[in-house]
This record gives sequence, C-alpha cells and structure tokens, in this order.
Amino acid sequence: MKIGYLFPGQGSQYIGMGKDLYEEYEEVRQIYEKAKLITGIDIAKLSFEGPEEKLNETKNTQLAILINSLAFVEIMKQNNIYPEISAGLSLGEYTALINSNVISFEEGIRLVKKRGEYMQNLLPSGEWLMAAIIGMTEEQVEDICKRVISGFVVPANYNCNGQIVISGEKKAVLEAQNIANQMGAKKVIILKTAGPFHTQKLLNSSKALKKELENITINKFQTKVIKNIDGEFYKDTDNIKDILTKHIINPVKFSKTLKNMILNGIDVFIEIGPGKTLSGFVKKTPTDKKIKVLNINNILNLKETIKYIKEEYLNE
Repeated sequence: MKIGYLFPGQGSQYIGMGKDLYEEYEEVRQIYEKAKLITGIDIAKLSFEGPEEKLNETKNTQLAILINSLAFVEIMKQNNIYPEISAGLSLGEYTALINSNVISFEEGIRLVKKRGEYMQNLLPSGEWLMAAIIGMTEEQVEDICKRVISGFVVPANYNCNGQIVISGEKKAVLEAQNIANQMGAKKVIILKTAGPFHTQKLLNSSKALKKELENITINKFQTKVIKNIDGEFYKDTDNIKDILTKHIINPVKFSKTLKNMILNGIDVFIEIGPGKTLSGFVKKTPTDKKIKVLNINNILNLKETIKYIKEEYLNE
C-alpha cells in the first residue's frame, strides 16, 4: 500500500469547516492561533462563523482552506501517517509544499495570504467566469475555446478524464458553454470561483507574487510532490520560485498528476480538506489497479481514516 495525499483548492470552502476538529484538538487550536498571529486574520472565526461572502473572498478563502487542510495533516502526523506522494489543485499545491517542508509553515502562510490578495486585487477590469465542461476530451475543449469569437477564454484546469475547466471573460465563457452543449457535452457547470485564474490575465498577480517568492527559503523535499504546471514530480534542482510564479498563469494539469501518482504506485488516495471534489477526479481516472479513495473533511472520517491506515498499512 502506498499513500498519496490530495489537497483541494479554492471553491471547496464552506461555513463551519474544521470547527469539530478545532474543538477536539489542542494542536489544531495552536495552528489556527499561529496563523492568526502571522496574518492578523482570525481564520478560525471566519471559517466557523463566516459571513459566507467574506469567506468566499479569494484573499480569505485561500488561507481558510490551507489552514483547514494543514490542521488535519497535523493529526495524521501525530499518528505517524505520512504520504509517499502528495499533490494539490491550484492552492492545494502550496499545502503540499508546506506539508513536505519545502516551504516553512510561517513563510507558507504569509505567501498564501499575499497570493490570495494579489489574485483578488490585481485582476484586470471586466466580468470573469469559470465553467467546468463535462463529458468532452481535452482536444474538444481546446477547439471550443479557439472557436469562441466574443472574447477571451482558455482551458484553465485539466481536472480529470472528461472534465476540463475553462476560464475567461463572461461573454466568452457563456459562448463556449453554448458551443459545448451543441457539440454534445454532458453538462457545463458555472463555478462559484469567478476570475481568470490560471490564465495570462493574471500576469500582474504573477509578477507581484514573484517579488514575494524572492524572500522565502526553499528547503529540500521530505516527501515527493507533483506540480500542477506539467503533472511531473518536483526535483530538488528545480527553480521552485520560478515554477510558483508561473503557476497562477498556466493551466493546472491535474489529470496528468493523478495518472502519474497511480503509475508510481499510489493505491490509497486521501483527500485532505473541505469537499470531495478531488476524490471524484480519482474515481474518474482510468486504471486497471485497485484504488482506495478516502476523504478527511471532518473529525469522524479523520478518525475512520486513521483507524483504517493503522490496521491495513501500519499493522497496529
């Protein structure tokens, strides 16, 4: 058995996430308190009580999801459970890098705070939209985007087999939705994350983030991490700061990430953090191997997962 961690990105947040964990574990309360001291934001209060519109602001969402995921990971560490490989979707890649100690907790929190602020405040003017196209190939979605004439739209997230997210100007995304429906897409879902994320439209955000990245320390990997921009493993020789600078202006190759994890022997995937989106992507990834998919997003399934891993993997 080989364990792989998956960390969610923006859009998976909800009011009350992590509250049961916070109330149960002193270690978790300390994580939230440290994050509050670093950022000046009461992430616990925001996550547990909202208001929802405040939690859904990019500058707050990213921090809240990051801290939630890291809190669950801390309890896994307390139980001597570690991944062979980890990966995350967009923001989730930062969680994976912090978990692998490539970026320290303190610097990672500061960096994600700035990332969220830049992605929210440095957007070009206009109306932006993101949509998931279900039931079409990567090539078909790329062709749809090229056929749009009303504005800018491109693939942003290659999530899994048959699900690609497009991002761009509202009119262009809606035109792409119509074309996809005409071409036989199973469905097109408009997402609640509305910004030209993972496109060249975030170039100003990327440049600002580059300056922040110049000031952080990059450490050696303690566990393997797969990067979004190409679905390949990070190497210690990689220019990680440059990769993270390009991260928010390049599409997420998550489908390739999952295939690479399976090819490298991962047969137990554990999604850690709010939602179950990434687990669904794993289940849609073609493989002839027997794959176990687990979720940790509340205290009940945290304890169930720990029990399962200890019995099946650690022989405890």
